[in-house]
Amino acid sequence: MVINLLKSHSSVRRYKDEPISRETVMELVKAGQHAASSHFVQACTVMYVTDTEKRGQLAELSKNRRQFYTAGAVLVFCMDYNRLSHAARLHGQEIDYTVAENVLVGAIDVGLFAQNVVIAAESKGYGICYIGGVRNAMEEISEVLELPKGVVPLFGLSIGVPNESNGVKPRLPVEAILHENTYNEEKYTELLPAYDEIMKEYYASRDSNQRDAMWTKEMADFLESPRRTDLQAFLQKQGFLLN
Repeated sequence: MVINLLKSHSSVRRYKDEPISRETVMELVKAGQHAASSHFVQACTVMYVTDTEKRGQLAELSKNRRQFYTAGAVLVFCMDYNRLSHAARLHGQEIDYTVAENVLVGAIDVGLFAQNVVIAAESKGYGICYIGGVRNAMEEISEVLELPKGVVPLFGLSIGVPNESNGVKPRLPVEAILHENTYNEEKYTELLPAYDEIMKEYYASRDSNQRDAMWTKEMADFLESPRRTDLQAFLQKQGFLLN
């Protein structure tokens, strides 16, 4: 069942030395194209990185050497308003993507597209891992991939034949996610400490990378101070968020 497939997801970072054919990659990307798209703008572009030198550059820039070097296929998902600019020029018009709404529309389009690709890949028995480290060097990676103005790399995706089997990481209880009619923050007082205990048990029971950690503390540390202060400058350079 599809629901069982979705609930079995875990990130895979170690792959067997088995390539994925171009035909299979095309099939996965076509599946991605059938994701929902706001106003049908289809603001996603996928960079399929087959060049060994470029792969190596992405591996170093994103600090994900093992995945980029060993995966059967490497993709970089980009928010793309350059193609939409070309579409408008066919009618003698110019588009305006300098507002935050267009960043949201594009980012959501890319996320939905990528998740379709992931589900399609996992349905074939492949493992995947999203690579947010691409955003740590967006400008440099844009230069490697020769991305024009209006195109922003949001994350990478490694796909391959799994060489490891990870347990499914426990998610927050559905009661913490689902609110009925009114947002109820009072329930977090009990739900979050209980979830910390679940995560501590999970981390302690893993075969590798065991640690004593609480989800709430990890999130507090991760979000305590502003991150990626260079992101706005890069988006502005690419034509976004000027207003």
